[in-house]
Amino acid sequence: MKFAVLGAGSIAIQMAKTIAGMENVEAYAVAARDLGRAQAFAKEHGFTRAYGSYEEMLSDEAVDLVYVATPHSHHFKHAKMCLEAGKNVLCEKSFTVTADQARELFALAKEKKLLITEAIWTRYMPSRKMIDDIIASGEIGEVTSLTANLSYSLSGIKRIWDPKLAGGALLDVGVYPINFARMIFGDTLKEVTATVIFRDGVDMTDSIVMNFEGDKVATLQSSVCAVSDRLGGIFGTKGYIEVQNINNPEKITVYDADHKEKAVYLPPEQITGYEYEVEACARAIASGDLECPEMPHEETVKVLEIMDEIRKSWGYEIPLDV
Repeated sequence: MKFAVLGAGSIAIQMAKTIAGMENVEAYAVAARDLGRAQAFAKEHGFTRAYGSYEEMLSDEAVDLVYVATPHSHHFKHAKMCLEAGKNVLCEKSFTVTADQARELFALAKEKKLLITEAIWTRYMPSRKMIDDIIASGEIGEVTSLTANLSYSLSGIKRIWDPKLAGGALLDVGVYPINFARMIFGDTLKEVTATVIFRDGVDMTDSIVMNFEGDKVATLQSSVCAVSDRLGGIFGTKGYIEVQNINNPEKITVYDADHKEKAVYLPPEQITGYEYEVEACARAIASGDLECPEMPHEETVKVLEIMDEIRKSWGYEIPLDV
């Protein structure tokens, strides 16, 4: 599979490192708005072709899959460009800014008979099934609540503080705790409430409570101005699970009702963790599927709907005319 990267920023570098360690995936092309930057990226990371415009790369008939690695604000525009050029798309999270944008992309992909999926890596990782299997075993009893937090000190990243680039904590880091909650409790959401601290016009720290059917609750926090422990806790009637780093699980520990450690599960060694979403795309393309079962289109839309409603409750509108 000839793999192409649209955008040459920091997250594109992580994906390039991933591709370098994968079999049957070729680091084929990269495009940036500046040819020199694309050429430097290609040279450093072993890509065959470098393009100084996105349109030029998308006209390359050899490209099988395009990874959209631009800011959130540009995902809709750039993913649409890819689809209109007849390319399969792996689009970085947050997939788009709004649910309506996602629906439009999914409709276009269906019309064009192309794969498109959201690159939210935690949905594709083996750790997800590991957690599901522990819960299904009944080892911690009936799950009644969970907590999750994800915060980084990102003050030095310009786009985080720019509303025009869909800045703020919610789309960048808050999306992970929301997905974590839905991976555990599924599509039984009843109510969402959220509080926020703004700085320079963007949400700096978010606190979210999600109530699910069956008296289940998720308490979530995210921030772009502090460092957190990134822990996830899943609490049941017989014990609980601690997930070390919900953004890329490193260790999953099970405790009994007396807080004694019962078991420790370690996810398999990985290149970066991004490889699982690329492998899922390769399988889907080979099968002629238009979405990946690990992150169905419907689920991407529902997560975006939640974030749309949260921002609406805050009165925070992100400009969409990029």
